[in-house]
Amino acid sequence: MPIGKPTILRIATILLLLSNLTTVTPKSTIEPCSTTDSCTSLLAYTLYTDLKVSELASLFQIDPINLLSANSIDISQPDVVSHILPSQLFLKIPITCSCVDGIRKSVTTHYKTRPSDTLSNIADAVYGGLVSADQIKEANEISDPTVLDVGVNLVVPLPCVCFNGTDNGVPAVYLSYVVKPVDTLAGIAARYRTTVTDLMGVNALGNADVEDGDILAVPLSACASNFPRYASDYALSVPNGGYAITADHCVQCSCTPGSRLYCQPASLSVSCSSMQCKSTNLMLGNVTIQQSSAGCNVTSCGYGGFVNGTIITTLSSSLQPRCPGPQQVPPLIAPPTMVTPDMGLAPAPSPFQIGGAPIGGLPGSVVPSTGSSIAFPPSANGPSGSISAACTLVNPISGFSLAVVLVMFLCLVVPFL
Repeated sequence: MPIGKPTILRIATILLLLSNLTTVTPKSTIEPCSTTDSCTSLLAYTLYTDLKVSELASLFQIDPINLLSANSIDISQPDVVSHILPSQLFLKIPITCSCVDGIRKSVTTHYKTRPSDTLSNIADAVYGGLVSADQIKEANEISDPTVLDVGVNLVVPLPCVCFNGTDNGVPAVYLSYVVKPVDTLAGIAARYRTTVTDLMGVNALGNADVEDGDILAVPLSACASNFPRYASDYALSVPNGGYAITADHCVQCSCTPGSRLYCQPASLSVSCSSMQCKSTNLMLGNVTIQQSSAGCNVTSCGYGGFVNGTIITTLSSSLQPRCPGPQQVPPLIAPPTMVTPDMGLAPAPSPFQIGGAPIGGLPGSVVPSTGSSIAFPPSANGPSGSISAACTLVNPISGFSLAVVLVMFLCLVVPFL
């Protein structure tokens, strides 16, 4: 019996609707967890418009000085928190990664809705694809996403992982990176000074294929602290070439060559507790050397954490074969005022130059997306000591595949009309 035109049109319409509803869902990496511990994680973020430092910090509910320090921007510049950062500038956003509902994510960010806002615009434009509209909808139990009242305070769940602060047994901080159309896994690995194998292991990838919008956890080599658990900055970890501000803006720590954590008084320190090592004239960060026939006696005043409002200093002495040279710290840059064309177009822009000067070199989830899931076993090259495996979420149904089916269907039935 011939198939009538109305029937064919109805079937074609249904297939087209399905193809639009089942588009490819970006992959994300999640870290299951069952602990109350948190860690510092980083977000790879590109500004969607010109923003003051204070505005950008407010967007993520973080300390503006921590934001600047994480990007090796000089915090001693006059009125630095009011400095206007240019659109399309790439920055690393430090966030606290917690264990929420059995997975790692950050839930400290809130967004107040404005006129003409949509969940898609908030997710894709304002937060650069670090979160999906569905995730914001679920986190805030929104029944009708087409109706957003102005002034509503929305929770914005953001991707992060901790993996015990290690990667292959060495200290690491993880960066959540949103894949761009021009990115390849090899390019991302090269930019962040890691390997394709390591990225595949960390993100439990079955192959090296990545798609626009995927969120990868990228391990950045770091310097880890050994502060006591009761210190407010316990488990402080700083990526190579970067800085972290701590102790109520009194202490600035950097990750120096040789993966050594070096802390000194911050340029903003005004009303701070004593930073002098007891029974010496040495201040925090000071080092003295004395050559002898047996070698070089090195005495240093180090940082031991921030406890109940007090800066803990530690005095250490050692005999070394040779006297060390001057302390090397990552270079600081002036607050950027412009973005060069290659910064916005090139893949994985972590080490790119900002305002003509380089950010300290660095070799990233992730809240699961809505859709079907396929879990891959962890690789042996994944984060060492991780208490749980990473899982990758993908949607195996492609809108492109359904479109092909539709074309084939029409080709078969049209001759019988």
